Amino acid sequence: MTTTLTTVPHRRPGLRRLRLLGQGPLFAASVAVLVLLVLVALLAPLLAPYDPEALDLGASLVGTSGDHLLGTDQSGRDILSRLLHGARTGLLGPLLVVGVSTLLGTLVGVVAAWRGGWADTLLSRAMDLVFSVPGLMLAILLVAVTGPGMTAPVVAMSVAYTPYVGRLVRGIARQEKARPYIEAYVVQGWSGWTVCVRHLLPNIAPTVLAQSAMNFGYALMDLAALSYLGFGVQPPAADWGAMINEGQGAVLQGAMLPALAPSACIVLAVVAFGIVGEGIADRIARREK
Repeated sequence: MTTTLTTVPHRRPGLRRLRLLGQGPLFAASVAVLVLLVLVALLAPLLAPYDPEALDLGASLVGTSGDHLLGTDQSGRDILSRLLHGARTGLLGPLLVVGVSTLLGTLVGVVAAWRGGWADTLLSRAMDLVFSVPGLMLAILLVAVTGPGMTAPVVAMSVAYTPYVGRLVRGIARQEKARPYIEAYVVQGWSGWTVCVRHLLPNIAPTVLAQSAMNFGYALMDLAALSYLGFGVQPPAADWGAMINEGQGAVLQGAMLPALAPSACIVLAVVAFGIVGEGIADRIARREK
């Protein structure tokens, strides 16, 4: 008499089971802020009342009015229009950083956890090496070679953020691999690639999603800092970090909005992404208890 090993599909909190409701008003407000930022970035050309790069030296540092709801900067450019268009570069850069680093970090982490042995040791040491290099320093070095702009900071930050994701994925993937259902699939003859893609990755995806949301806020802040220092998006293009740099002179002249408005946008976005990431992580922790 022979027995056949059967398994019951192992279901842990998947992406479809992560409800955004029930997390409290602060979480809901943060989600609303992020949705609003995305809509603003997509519709900026339609929403902006003026060309964000149009100069009008005769309207330099005009205060808030019906024509300019947030006033103008030193060059007479409409601050509201520049904020709306700045949301595009402000979100696109972090999106690329998070997308690339999450993809690479997940691949490295899963391979290290699944293969173990020398592969785990080699990949872990490689992540430690990259982790030891500050992302901002790496970005400055790349800018020195390729010139300022968005490309070099995005590439540098993508490399710098990969070990954060890789370490997280390696840890949770090793825990997931030790579960009985993984061994059962392997015993039945399923390939490691199939088990990882169809079962392991979907089960660790919510945790990776939570980390990616927090990484998005950090990447936004880092890229804005590089633009502020002159290494990122260059004037006259609208970018929140560059706007803060340009608005410093206006502060000395008593005009606060040219620097304060983009600063507030950065803080609001970073806090919102942090709250959403923490909210998702808390929900995962409660489900696993």
